[in-house]
Amino acid sequence: MKASEKINKYVEENKDRFLEELFELMRIPSISSKSEHKPDMLRCAEAWKGLLLKSGMDKAEVMPTEGNPVVYAEKILSPDYSTVLVYGHYDVMPEEPVEEWKSPAFEPEVRDEIIWGRGADDDKGQTMIQAKGLEIAIALDLLKCNVKVILEGEEEIGSPSLEGFCAANKELLKSDYILVSDTSLLSMETPSITTGLRGLSYWEIEVTGPNRDLHSGLYGGAVANPINELCKLISRLVDEDGKVTVPGFYDDVVELTEEDREMMRQIPFDEQRFMNSIGIKAVQGEKGFTTLERKSARPSFDLCGIWGGYTGEGAKTVLPSKAYAKISTRLVANQDYKKIAQQLVDYVESIAPDSVTVKVTPLHGGEPCLCPTDMPAYKTAEAAFEATFGKKPLAVRSGGSIPIIATFERVLGVKSILMGFGLDTDAIHSPNENFPLVNLYTGIRTVAEFYARYGHNE
Repeated sequence: MKASEKINKYVEENKDRFLEELFELMRIPSISSKSEHKPDMLRCAEAWKGLLLKSGMDKAEVMPTEGNPVVYAEKILSPDYSTVLVYGHYDVMPEEPVEEWKSPAFEPEVRDEIIWGRGADDDKGQTMIQAKGLEIAIALDLLKCNVKVILEGEEEIGSPSLEGFCAANKELLKSDYILVSDTSLLSMETPSITTGLRGLSYWEIEVTGPNRDLHSGLYGGAVANPINELCKLISRLVDEDGKVTVPGFYDDVVELTEEDREMMRQIPFDEQRFMNSIGIKAVQGEKGFTTLERKSARPSFDLCGIWGGYTGEGAKTVLPSKAYAKISTRLVANQDYKKIAQQLVDYVESIAPDSVTVKVTPLHGGEPCLCPTDMPAYKTAEAAFEATFGKKPLAVRSGGSIPIIATFERVLGVKSILMGFGLDTDAIHSPNENFPLVNLYTGIRTVAEFYARYGHNE
């Protein structure tokens, strides 16, 4: 019996067990953003430890960090073999708004061949794909490389403890490539591997005018209104062509090659359907680029929130003392979020009028990353997808961010292969998160096919 036939048979014989093991994890409300769920974080980490041991790992342990613990496991066949490090996260987003769920967030169930519940896709379902694909490779004696696993419990709050953990455990985490399942496919009909992720830089702007709220009749026209001035400042940050005006913002951007643009033209994308799906009449963005390029491979700049003054029912003629805004940028390869953060601070302060005081505070950020498609592990992943989907996957860039991927490259010196199996319709971070059963089982087979092809000294 060929390896693929053995893999398919194993999945078919064990798929009910795989699903129940996933449900056991999904029932744990491992919400990293809420302190009252701290005990659940440890409970979920211990559950993953047990599952990885049952999957055939040599050892697994729950290791402390400055925040939530990390689960580490390994299967070492030979010190001379290539080593893959699998990354995932066991924390999830809160379930609010609770009333919008069709079934309880932490009581998973299957309806219409789809798994429903928090963590179904992000990232318990997708991490289960990695764990079960690995289990199959071990059980069928297909594994030809060493495998290490690291699962964190803080991804949904920005992974504040993981960089320090990686820096302190470089030898333990030493590997040749990292496998991650925390991204999406274009569709089940058009498989894809994510080769680029945008980075992020995020700020809060505070504009202060008078020392208290003022009567707009007695003071209006003579005193600067912080909301007015904030709006003026924001309007000067992007020009009419959709270009960010912050000096130096584009200096380090890796421009798209014609080869890159040709690959993106192969991606099925219906612009009218895209507009219809979100209820808009026209797209908008940086001049000279397609919608797909704008939302995945070019930097972006967005006002995420703005507030100040009176916003309650009825009228209140007030000239407010303060106004606030939250701003984010998505960054592309070679842009340094710390450098960008300071550039915006300097620019806003330089154009701020003397009539108000402007404070710009960087809040957080993450580096972008770009994965070469000529690496041996990437070629193996391509072959694995082709084995299960029947066609070669497209290389795509995602507009989203997974900051830890760039951290791995900077701290551990290792590139990542983003073998994601989610869909845009999975409603991650939203009510009614879901994950089709076909994606779960096809993903498991694909990871097993990867291990059947990759190994020894590659």
